[in-house]
Amino acid sequence: MEGDVDAKTNQNNDDVFVNGESDSSRDNTLLHPEYGGVPGQVLPRRSSLIKDPNRRSNKDRKKTVSFSSMPNERSVINAADCLNYMQNGSELIKVRSNSRQYHRLFILDAELNEIRWQPSSKKPQKAKILLDQIKEVRNGKNTDVLRNQDVSGHYPEECAFSIIYGDNYETMDLIANSPDEANIWVTGLTCLVSGINRKTGYIHDSVDSLTVWLLEMFEMADTDNLGQIDEFEVVNLMKKLNNGLTTVKIQQKLKELSIKKDGERGRLNSSEFINLFKEIATRPEIYFLLVRYASSSDHLSTDDLLLFLEAEQGMARVTKEKCLEIINKFEPTKDGRQLGHLGIDGFTMYLLSKECDIFDSECSKVFQDMTQPLSHYFIASSHNTYLMEDQLKGPSSIDAYIRVLKKGCRCIELDCWDGANDEPVIYHGHTLTSKISFKSVIQAINAHAFTKSEYPVILSIENHCSKKQQQAMAFHMKTILGSKLFADNRDPDLQLLPSPECLKGKVLVKCKKLPCSSEQPDGYVTDEDEGAETEKSNKKSNKREGSVKKTHEMCKELSDLVNYCKSVRFQDFQESLQKGKYYELCSFSESTALKFANACPEEFVNHNKMFLSRVYPNGMRVDSSNFNPQDLWNCGCQLVALNYQTPGLMMDLNDGHFMQNGGCGFVLKPAIMREEIAYFSANTREVIPGVSPQILHIKIISGQQLPKPRGSGAKGDTLDPYVSIEIFGIPADCAEERTKTVQHNGYNPIFDESFEFQINLPELALVRFAVLDDDFIGDEFISQYTIPFECMQTGYRHIQLKSNTGEDVSNCTLFVHVAITNKRGGGKASRRGTSVRRSKREREYTSMKSVSVKCVDETLKMAIQPLRDGTDLRDNVHLALAQFKEDCGLALISNVKQCIRMLASRIHSSCEDVVLRLVIKAEYPCLEARGFLPDIIKKALVAFENLVAECRNLIQRADEVYEKLIHAQRAGLEWHEDLQNLGIQQGLKGRKLNRAMENFAWNIRVLKGQADLIKQAKIECQEYMKQVSHCNQSIRLD
Repeated sequence: MEGDVDAKTNQNNDDVFVNGESDSSRDNTLLHPEYGGVPGQVLPRRSSLIKDPNRRSNKDRKKTVSFSSMPNERSVINAADCLNYMQNGSELIKVRSNSRQYHRLFILDAELNEIRWQPSSKKPQKAKILLDQIKEVRNGKNTDVLRNQDVSGHYPEECAFSIIYGDNYETMDLIANSPDEANIWVTGLTCLVSGINRKTGYIHDSVDSLTVWLLEMFEMADTDNLGQIDEFEVVNLMKKLNNGLTTVKIQQKLKELSIKKDGERGRLNSSEFINLFKEIATRPEIYFLLVRYASSSDHLSTDDLLLFLEAEQGMARVTKEKCLEIINKFEPTKDGRQLGHLGIDGFTMYLLSKECDIFDSECSKVFQDMTQPLSHYFIASSHNTYLMEDQLKGPSSIDAYIRVLKKGCRCIELDCWDGANDEPVIYHGHTLTSKISFKSVIQAINAHAFTKSEYPVILSIENHCSKKQQQAMAFHMKTILGSKLFADNRDPDLQLLPSPECLKGKVLVKCKKLPCSSEQPDGYVTDEDEGAETEKSNKKSNKREGSVKKTHEMCKELSDLVNYCKSVRFQDFQESLQKGKYYELCSFSESTALKFANACPEEFVNHNKMFLSRVYPNGMRVDSSNFNPQDLWNCGCQLVALNYQTPGLMMDLNDGHFMQNGGCGFVLKPAIMREEIAYFSANTREVIPGVSPQILHIKIISGQQLPKPRGSGAKGDTLDPYVSIEIFGIPADCAEERTKTVQHNGYNPIFDESFEFQINLPELALVRFAVLDDDFIGDEFISQYTIPFECMQTGYRHIQLKSNTGEDVSNCTLFVHVAITNKRGGGKASRRGTSVRRSKREREYTSMKSVSVKCVDETLKMAIQPLRDGTDLRDNVHLALAQFKEDCGLALISNVKQCIRMLASRIHSSCEDVVLRLVIKAEYPCLEARGFLPDIIKKALVAFENLVAECRNLIQRADEVYEKLIHAQRAGLEWHEDLQNLGIQQGLKGRKLNRAMENFAWNIRVLKGQADLIKQAKIECQEYMKQVSHCNQSIRLD
């Protein structure tokens, strides 16, 4: 046992370690209740981020270890800077296998041969590690010591790293003061171990291609051949070489340099220019990443880049030609392009390009099934479309219609009133809002309806016009829209609404319609005035027998234009189910809809499987504010109409939600909200039957060029940014986390913090990144980005941030790392640091619920064993994969290719006579190693064999389990039509009968969902095996 003083027990030692910190910003982790779980709660912008001193901090929040602070302006631009830093020494925490922790000063020696630490009771020659002994350097908590819960819960992942050394693969587990410091040590050691700089010394002693290129550019700018260029020329040249640099930043650096200079100020020679450019343009966090994949120098070869793309970015079957294409496109130096090398500037440009955007380019196309009934889609909808501002005296404009149509909105509102000269007008009735002609609006719709999307547009007409002006409305729509207007009679053979695909290029009219039985050319309909449907309209007096409903005269010409969107007044769900027609559409005020969402969410979801529902803001929102659309999407409401003219959080969610599917304005609802027999409650906090929860891992690395909040001025030019990550979806998914505040740095703040979120219904989840300025008075909005969970690309990504009006903020980005893993067995996310061996004892089986009808329950019993088999097969693969990752010393978010790469690297570094071969045996990959193998490598190879065996077992048995589950589902469905009568016969009634029906729907959905999961698991296992089989292309296996 080491004779060092234990820092945890000796309170008088200067090296005492204190777990945690006093930074008050850490006490604001949970900044608001889970408002997603309280449907209808109205949130003004940033209310979710208001500080509450009475709120308890999140227990799962990892605190930052901080003994000293790193400077805001880090000058790490290459490996030499890392080595210099290491030679100056760092106070790190050394963690031993017994979980004891010690403060030690670690130093890299001047000859780059060893690292030493002090104080130590060991002899000086033993308190050191020779660089030649180091086998690998691991980021994060990826050893048994750091996974121990006694240690893991006290430190951030980003501050931990381990040195694996010696023939027995011993571990030195260390905790740095900050993620920056950990990155410097990991990068420096990686360079030394891989051979970079060991022979040639520091990087700046050698002339690299970047230096040669910058010198060439400098000489071209030095037109007078004086060997110097002035400030104006410096700014222009730097911005030409890197358009991400700002004039303000360059000028600030020039001023700092001028103060230090003894000679002529305001002018730079070539050496000064090159050093200044590297300092400003090099982002340390990207340099650290580059070094991790660079095999022999400060650049990525085509092999290095190929491995990065497949292992980190999740790209499949990448070719050398693709890598050369990237290098030729982004590498600025001629030498680099000729040699097939991607340097730090080219790598940075690539990571900033559209190719590395967080939004999956496949989602920018229409990729969903567009042949489902209209009721199976969420449809982008606008309320009071004509308004530019508030609802009392704001202007109305044709431009408002053009703007929303160009954004992909597919349902727009026309509030029609009698106008002069027998021409109807559109405005907010009985207010001071300005008026625009109905005819001009129809002309604008005709010109712009299908510029953004070819799918149907619905005109939601609120009709207040006289009979004569209604005839004018019908005439204008027919003559202006022509063949675009869908004026045909309904197809009598249809039992469901037509699909968006069938209605491409068509305009539908949503309005009241005269009864079909009417023999008169004209007639009366109940009034369609939204303003009348406030909370008062819900009073029971309106439902009393004999109550008088307000009616309005309607002409036949307008009525004939209404086909698949006939507006009717809602009575109750039971009446809609029994008497409603599929083409009938109900409009709900915000309050009414939210009342249903709270009181009877299951019935609301089922109603919206068949019928269209439109929800509009309460009339009291005279400022045109918006409600939370997520609460109504959770209930399957298709036409959730928002005030597009009012930017803010709610429009951010709407814009984010409809970014997907090519921005066409139609988003297919999750299957569980479409299937006829499926149980789903919008307010559920349970695992969704048949849906595999996902774990979203997000690391916020850095920000770039964050602008000052609009209108702020109290703090001068300073900015103290932090990032909030919010999940919107069903209540079980709603969550929020935030990073620490970075003081006085809006140009390139480093956050380096990781978060995990469990997503139970991925298809409904939105992820919102909000950047705010931490201020004592009130945090100010800087920028945001909202994205559907299913459109997120994994790997290292840049997020192009948007202003509060939804426009891109130039050069304003967040640099993040995203990983998505399957949640084993459902339930709550496991605690960080839990080892695979411990989790083997846990297994959650999906069970069915009793229907309380004996014949039905007996039928469904046949599914019990295949349900268990499916869970066992999937869990065994999950555990085998997790064990393989753990034995390879990698985190759970890593993939198979990264594991193979690490294993190959470990074998190559262990001994020259050890050879790793990839062979295919009986169609499955096998790793064969020749030579003497250390135990740690044998252990990893055994874990790999177990993974292949479990994948083979699942692949071979999946079809059988799938068929048994589908057979049980079909057998259960045979009782569906008679279930209610069977329940009554067994004495069920009222709530018990309803519960039996719900449990039956739950069981049917469980069987279908579990069948889909085992089918998907087979595809994933086949992909794992393909990843291994293709390793020879990017990882040199013999």
